[in-house]
Order: sequence, then structure tokens, then C-alpha cells
Amino acid sequence: MSKILQHNALEAEAIHIFREVVAQFENPVLLFSGGKDSITLVRLAQKAFFPAKIPFPLLHVDTGHNFPETIEFRDKLVGELGLNLIVRNVQDAIDQGKVVEETGKYASRNSLQTTTLLDAIEEFKFDACIGGARRDEEKARAKERIFSVRDDFGQWDEKNQRPEVFDMLNGKIELGQNVRVFPISNWTELDVWSYIEQEKIEIPSIYFSHERPTFVRDGLIWSASEYVYKEEDEEVLDRIVRFRTVGDMTCTAAVESKAKTIQEIVNEIRVSTISERGARIDDKRSEAAMEKRKQQGYF
Repeated sequence: MSKILQHNALEAEAIHIFREVVAQFENPVLLFSGGKDSITLVRLAQKAFFPAKIPFPLLHVDTGHNFPETIEFRDKLVGELGLNLIVRNVQDAIDQGKVVEETGKYASRNSLQTTTLLDAIEEFKFDACIGGARRDEEKARAKERIFSVRDDFGQWDEKNQRPEVFDMLNGKIELGQNVRVFPISNWTELDVWSYIEQEKIEIPSIYFSHERPTFVRDGLIWSASEYVYKEEDEEVLDRIVRFRTVGDMTCTAAVESKAKTIQEIVNEIRVSTISERGARIDDKRSEAAMEKRKQQGYF
């Protein structure tokens, strides 16, 4: 199958999933981080419902420690497309005593997003949350169905999932349950980048090579930011880097790179021996780190 035909098939599948969500659920929302995967979801949703506007809001769970380039891009995209953006802040949960901020060398707000997300789902009564997770990213995500049912506590039971035979998507849920939906579940990192190139989709500058003050810890390159813990003996140097994945600054490391175009990024990924999430310290806390967070209600 040619690349174009493959991308067309993946696009058609994702558009079908979006339309099934709107047909089967009363109050869906698209979880938006400002990263390449959620930006790709926005483009697919545009195509699914064109010429009408996207018929559901975007929800960003803001840790308060995001890369400024990502927030700037988020606001620009929402303004240009006239989308409805809902922002809920992890800081509010900290201030209310619902969660306790981590301290120390590997402190991060990433895991604290779960409480804020579940509160937002309850506040707005969302019954379907559309996300950009892909099966190739991480072992726990490989277990997810496209329609992944969560109980009334937002929890995921990997042993109790529905079969999806012949691409039949069953959105029937009980009172209190909701579904996480993954339209690009079957895509790879290369598929996403190739689609971005094919569609000429604009993405945040942070994904491209740029000079940035950084320091090295545990073999990973970290942004020198007030939000990122740094030992006194960890030297800050300007390095030419880019980010393969965009999350909370406290858990997302950079990679040294000279890739300034999407084609150069694609070529770089093809020869990389490190997975996309290899620079996410939150996935390295334990072998089952992601799965445990999903069981507690994570994206």
C-alpha cells in the first residue's frame, strides 16, 4: 500500500470514529494539549464535520508548567478556528487541597492532571472524551480499545473491555460511565508526522530545532526552567534541541537535533533507536506507570 493510500485509509477511519462519537454520545469533548497528536485530531474533526464547525468543545487540563510555545499555539489555533476552549487548572486542585504537589528531584504535576480531568468531566457531564493516544506509544495504551469505557469513578479496567469486531463501535454506557475515544489509535508516530506534512498543518515551534538553555540529568536533556528541579552542580548550557513529545515541562525532555523541517523530522525518526516517549520521565517510574495512571482515571 502506498503512503498516500495508507494515510487516506487512516484518515477515513478517524473521520468515521469522530462521526460515530457525535452520533452515539450526547456531550463529547476533545482533550487538547497543544501537541501534534491533538492538533491532528482537530484537523480530522474539521474534515469530519465540514462545512459545519466542530460540534464539541476542546478541554485543556493545564498543569501550569506547560511550555509557553504550546500555550501560545493553543490560543492562536482556537482563535483562528473559532473553537470553544475550556481550560481547567491543576493549580486549583492544589489550592483546594485535592492533590498534593510533589517535591524533589523528579517532582512533576503530570500525574496530578487526573483529578482535574475527572472534576471537569463531572462538572460538564461529558460522556465521551476524545484523546490522541496511539497504541504504538506505550504498552498500556496498546491495550486500549478505540471506545474505552471508564466507570463512574473514571477508572479503567483493562480486563473488562468490549470487543470491537469488524470495526463495530459500541458506545452504549450505563449511568455515570463515560468513554475515552482514540480516533488515531492505529496510527504510528511516523503516520502522524507524514499526515502533518501532507496536510501542511501548522504545529508549535518547539517541535523544530532551536537553541534553548538546558541541563543534562540521567542522560536526558531538560529545559532550564523555574518549574524544573535542578541540582546546583547541574550545568546549564545552550543546546540545539527539539521535542518529540510535548507535555508538562517537569517530565518532558528534549533531544539534540538539527531538524528544522517536517521532512527532516521524519528522516530523523526513521533512524532513531529511542521511542517517542523515551524522553518522558513519568513513564520511567515503573514498568506499569502508565497503566496505573489509566486505572486511576488518566487520559
